[in-house]
Amino acid sequence: MPIPPILRHNLRLPVIAAPMFLVSGPDMVIAAARAGIIGSLPSPNARTPEILDDWLARIAAAIAASPEAAGWAVNLVVHPSNTRLAADLEIVVRHRPPLVITALGSPARVVDAVHGYGGRVFADVNSVGFARKAAAAGVDGLVLVAAGAGGHTGAMAGFAFVEEVRRFWSGPLVLGGAITTGRAVRAAEILGADLAYVGTGLIACAESLADPAYKQMVVEAGGEDIVLSRGITGVPANWLRASLIAAGHDPDNMPEARRPDFADAHGEAKAWKNVWSAGQGVGAVDAVEPLAAIIARIGHQYEAALRLPGFDI
Repeated sequence: MPIPPILRHNLRLPVIAAPMFLVSGPDMVIAAARAGIIGSLPSPNARTPEILDDWLARIAAAIAASPEAAGWAVNLVVHPSNTRLAADLEIVVRHRPPLVITALGSPARVVDAVHGYGGRVFADVNSVGFARKAAAAGVDGLVLVAAGAGGHTGAMAGFAFVEEVRRFWSGPLVLGGAITTGRAVRAAEILGADLAYVGTGLIACAESLADPAYKQMVVEAGGEDIVLSRGITGVPANWLRASLIAAGHDPDNMPEARRPDFADAHGEAKAWKNVWSAGQGVGAVDAVEPLAAIIARIGHQYEAALRLPGFDI
């Protein structure tokens, strides 16, 4: 199924800038849309619903004033522990982003509200079982978070994940997991995805909310510096080893029995407050630079991949 027109508008590269905690903010979303990809942010990045309201108003106005801009998205955490969901959803409906991406639970509560204003809902899933449940809930698209993705991740290789989901899902499909180059974006399409999630490759962009030390850590890290653990959020996630150590954790002995709790994401007691995530594609990040420069490079690599023998499938 082709990408819906509401999301295809001004899309110059089949990429969504993945919503990343502590990283994606309004400047990054606007820069992504102006660069020709879909920008996104997770609603918990705004410390309060009031701040989220201001952010979304700013994004909507900036994109409306930019005729060349692509679409944008808001990521809602639908886990039962997220006590802000109702308030954040109300704000989303008010500002009408073309795309809402749900994560960490059933999208059912979100679908009707977003469809009511003409938006689309994609569900972020990390297993085939969750993909089936999201499809049954009436979503418009699926985001497959494969092994190697930064932050909350899946255990299944993207090659197998896309193949199995395509056996029962013909709608829009996004693949995430260590996609940091234009070659990888094209490879995701060849596997059967319509769009690619690019996250870790954008952490160090100039427009991100990431702490400068976080950006530098990403620039200096390689794939061996990534640690998979449930011990921070209670859900399997990939973290930068150096940030775990700096926060007082032992990367080789994490408390894997932690229960998920996504209430008050910025609370002082939150285990992830000073721990930074990244995916296995971190080794492809070499510098802090403007998002537009990163996307331009990915675009050149993508165009080159299109010209390779066998890549014109």
